Amino acid sequence: MWKTDMIKGKQILIVDDEPDILESLEEALEVCKISKASTFEAAKEMLETQQYDAAILDIMGVRGYDLLPIAIRRGIPAIMLTAHALTADDFIKSMKSGAYAYVPKDEMADITYYLADTLRARQERSANPGGWFAKLESYFAKKFGPDWLDGVKGLWVE
Repeated sequence: MWKTDMIKGKQILIVDDEPDILESLEEALEVCKISKASTFEAAKEMLETQQYDAAILDIMGVRGYDLLPIAIRRGIPAIMLTAHALTADDFIKSMKSGAYAYVPKDEMADITYYLADTLRARQERSANPGGWFAKLESYFAKKFGPDWLDGVKGLWVE
C-alpha cells in the first residue's frame, strides 16, 4: 500500500505525555524508526540534536506549541495531535504556526495515512492541505459547528 511505502524506514519523533498514546502510535507506525518523548524537556533535546523525517506533537501535555517552532526551524514537518485542544481556534493556531496537519487523538487509528500525507506535502512543498484535511473536514464540522470554515479562509493558497 502506498501509505506504508511512503513512511517505511522514516525517522519519526512521537511526543506525548500519555504512555498508552506513545505505545499505540509506535505500534501503528511499526514500519518507521520511532523515537519517543514524554516530556517537553526530552522532546526539545531530541528535536534540537537529532534529525527526523517528521514529528507528531501532542499539544497540551508536552507543550506542543512550544516544540513546533523548534521542529520548523530544523526542517521537520509536524503533525499536531490533540484531545484537549480540539477547537477551531487551536486548528487555526496550528496551521498558522506551521504545522502540516492537525489530528484529533480519537482519529489516530489512521495515523499512517496522516503521516504519509504530511510527508507527501513536504516532498511537494505544498502549502495546501492534503488528503488529511479532506478526510477530517466533516469530523471538524461536527465538532466545531457549521460556520467553522469561515475562520480557515486564507490559511492555504487556493
